Amino acid sequence: MPKTLQLLLTENVENLGIVGDVVKVRSGFARNYLLPRELATEPSEEKVQALAARRADAERQLVELRKQREGMISKLDNYELTLQRACNDQGLLYGSVTQHDIALALRAAGFDVRDRDVRLGQTIKRIDSYEITVKPESDLEASIKLWVVADRKLESVDDREEMEFDAEGELVENQPEPAAEAEAEAKPTEA
Repeated sequence: MPKTLQLLLTENVENLGIVGDVVKVRSGFARNYLLPRELATEPSEEKVQALAARRADAERQLVELRKQREGMISKLDNYELTLQRACNDQGLLYGSVTQHDIALALRAAGFDVRDRDVRLGQTIKRIDSYEITVKPESDLEASIKLWVVADRKLESVDDREEMEFDAEGELVENQPEPAAEAEAEAKPTEA
């Protein structure tokens, strides 16, 4: 069997082509995915002509989808999104914020965003603001600002009590200073 095959697509296949396209694919992809699911068949002139009407319809749908995505990108550019997450007092999240979390929040805000459209430059594991890229197509891109905030008021460093430890690592209890003790002993008690 040859390494690549030429097949006629009978359905739209994402990242490969639309109905009526004759594509060159690896034999394993054809044998294990396209042919069993009846997404492709052997190309012939009669089959290409039979799929011409479906191809024209698919092209119209792609143009309409492109217009919708362009409109969404124009609205999405410079959009600010806030996600509330549980974290410790240092601002480290107990989990991380994922592409799915961001896409879900954007869909709830009325944007038609798929999980894979959200591009993360780094792992989001702390309370902060982040620049996130949303890229539904290779030439359409928007930048949004993501604010990850704590689900509670964080205890600041100033609010915490300082603890002292001795050389053995034992907690030192706060005791009055020796000068204050000497003053207290020096004052005679009135009888």
